[in-house]
Amino acid sequence: MEKDRLLAFSDGVIAIIITIMVLELRPPHEPTWGALAVLAPKFLSYVLSFIYIGIYWNNHHHFMYVAKSVNGGILWANMGLLFCLSLVPFTTAWLGESGGAAIPTAVYGVSLILPAFAYLTLQTLMIRTDGPDSALAKAVASDDDWKGKSSPALYALGIALAFFYPPLSWALYVLVALIWLVPDKRMERVIDQRVS
Repeated sequence: MEKDRLLAFSDGVIAIIITIMVLELRPPHEPTWGALAVLAPKFLSYVLSFIYIGIYWNNHHHFMYVAKSVNGGILWANMGLLFCLSLVPFTTAWLGESGGAAIPTAVYGVSLILPAFAYLTLQTLMIRTDGPDSALAKAVASDDDWKGKSSPALYALGIALAFFYPPLSWALYVLVALIWLVPDKRMERVIDQRVS
């Protein structure tokens, strides 16, 4: 099966997800700084979610670049990832509307941890399909996966802390995004080797 079709479909869905998120942003009715300040929680939740969607888009492209083939299992795992990402606009809007209340903060954390597990599932199936000697298998085989190991733990901690002190949850969600802003060096090395 052509991986380019899967990539194009995924790009389209991700573009729609971002469009839905930005459509939730409404300008203030009054032309004042105070009216704009009221929208800060909505805007900041949008920025964080946009960064997360961008991180997944970037890493998804790395996956597809090194993948040799795509099969039915990978297609469904990819749909699972896209489904999980499609929940982010809803939780982003709820988080922003609530001003960061406990339950929306916890639910937002769930909407961040679900794509992490879906991404891991997609990665596992791609390695199983392409084999243990594939570029992806070599990239993730190293013990240098501190990002992948720490992210779910930080999300889970953020979800739990949301019920006690939501700002600490937000800080953890921002921390994970900052960790992933720099692309996975393991994948970058494999891609550089393929190019040269």
